[in-house]
Amino acid sequence: MSADRDLEGSDEPGFRSGFVTLVGRPNVGKSTLLNRILGEKVSIVSDKPQTTRHQIRGVLTDDETQIVFVDTPGIHKPRTLMGERLNESATDALAGVDIVCILFDATQRIGPGDRYIAERVPGDAVVVLNKCDRANAERIGEQLALAAEFDLASYFPVSARTGEGVDALVEHLRSLLPPGPKWYMDGEVTDLGEGFRVAELVREQLLAVTHDELPHSIATRTTQFEWPHIRVEILVERESQKGMVIGKGGSVLKEVGTRVRRQLPEGAYLELFVKVDKDWQSRPGSLERLGY
Repeated sequence: MSADRDLEGSDEPGFRSGFVTLVGRPNVGKSTLLNRILGEKVSIVSDKPQTTRHQIRGVLTDDETQIVFVDTPGIHKPRTLMGERLNESATDALAGVDIVCILFDATQRIGPGDRYIAERVPGDAVVVLNKCDRANAERIGEQLALAAEFDLASYFPVSARTGEGVDALVEHLRSLLPPGPKWYMDGEVTDLGEGFRVAELVREQLLAVTHDELPHSIATRTTQFEWPHIRVEILVERESQKGMVIGKGGSVLKEVGTRVRRQLPEGAYLELFVKVDKDWQSRPGSLERLGY
């Protein structure tokens, strides 16, 4: 998925629209912010790094404007080929968009990783200091002062978790939109296919119930989607990880399946299968099959 304009927009006189990319280090809350802005869950979230692995588009439309948000993987120091491709996906999303929002974590001192990203965003980028509900006023002030050294266009302290400051951020983004078409129809909030969404929900719940050493080694893909039958394949890198994902007597898979079904329409029949794909994070063929 790319942030470029590969959609056929419908023209409406006086309408304004634009693409807004959200970038930042892992775990700064980009996906939580996107979900908060849209008022529904489009991008999966967890407290594990690299939860977001694709560019995720979310659409916010009102009578006069449409913002197409592009949620990106967290930019980090890569250790695998997949990590390199996630970074490429995030940096590619900086090109061809109207607005860039760079997110910082109010609870983590701005460091070299943040500076690396800040040096690559345009000068008119919007700074979003997230997680302000978890920091006191003094810390927020210190973080904003550090962010001001990047000499970017505007600064917004927010809490994606509580919603504090998010409305003001969205109104500011609307004010920056150029005249443009409606890229998505009214009522559309994302361009994600249902199969992709279900696979992501499975991965989200796996992150929630498995051990810390597993998240980077897990990938998911939907191999069958013929409602109400949905088949999702879970890939791990080693045989030992397969047992951890299945759990004793299938307990982990059962728990994951139960959690995912709660988020699907009634009547969904979800099958989960675990497969070993040795070192898939470092093998180009495996990454391509998974869409990375």
